[in-house]
Amino acid sequence: MDAKTEQIAFLGLGAMGQRMAARLLDAGHRLLVYNRSPGPLAPLVARGAQAAASPREAARGADVVISMVTDDAASRSIWLAPEQGAVHGLGARALAIEASTLRPQQAQDFADAARSVGAAAITAPVVGTLPQAETGALVVLAGGEAEAVDRARPILAAFAGRVELVGDVHASMAMKLAVNAWLALQVEGLAEVLGLAQAAGVEAGSARTLLASLPITAPALAGLGQRMIEGDRTSQFPIRLVAKDLDYARAESATEDSPLLRAAAERFAEAAAAGLGDENIHAVFRLQGRR
Repeated sequence: MDAKTEQIAFLGLGAMGQRMAARLLDAGHRLLVYNRSPGPLAPLVARGAQAAASPREAARGADVVISMVTDDAASRSIWLAPEQGAVHGLGARALAIEASTLRPQQAQDFADAARSVGAAAITAPVVGTLPQAETGALVVLAGGEAEAVDRARPILAAFAGRVELVGDVHASMAMKLAVNAWLALQVEGLAEVLGLAQAAGVEAGSARTLLASLPITAPALAGLGQRMIEGDRTSQFPIRLVAKDLDYARAESATEDSPLLRAAAERFAEAAAAGLGDENIHAVFRLQGRR
């Protein structure tokens, strides 16, 4: 079956989900959408999507069902809620795709539930934020059977420039947590060294420019450093979600202590408690000098 003749259900229309769903419409796919609050539905419905009253209703008759929600609790509600969870509407030939960033065990629970009704299931957490979602340049860290991932590729291509098969659903989600933890560790490190430079009398912008010119600094980190200095308030990866992902990553760590993960988790939790939860990841820089 051609991918564009399939019925796709998209569950969860937060900042990322809205953009991913819009890309599916741009690609010509038939789309049914569900969101817990109705506000985000209207722009997509105006463009031709159909709204569903529940995840189960959205999944009923769909060939492909994609979820993009905030955390484990939201994923359980979307897929596994008694009676109205999407798994109860999945057909035996459907493909269920979990694109959220979750604990690996929740990803496994989702996949097991979908497979128990005869559907195929993969994980497809994405690397990238709002600009990449808008332009279709996300990277998918896919997990599951290769055949199911291959079936998903034409669908995922609407919002992803790359699809990497990492392994099973557990490995896929663990790798996504590793990616987000690595970013958070670097951002907190940059915030601290810029604070160190400032304390020594070096202008922060000059310090950032020098660091950005050196091979030790990745381009994305240099860009976030610029946003730290400029005080850019645009939010693409909110601190509250960074803190959530670091908690998940710590729970999955292979070492008992994981001192860097622990320190980063505590720092981003501190930033969230300081009222920065909805600010972008780089706003952790604003904690410098508070102690």
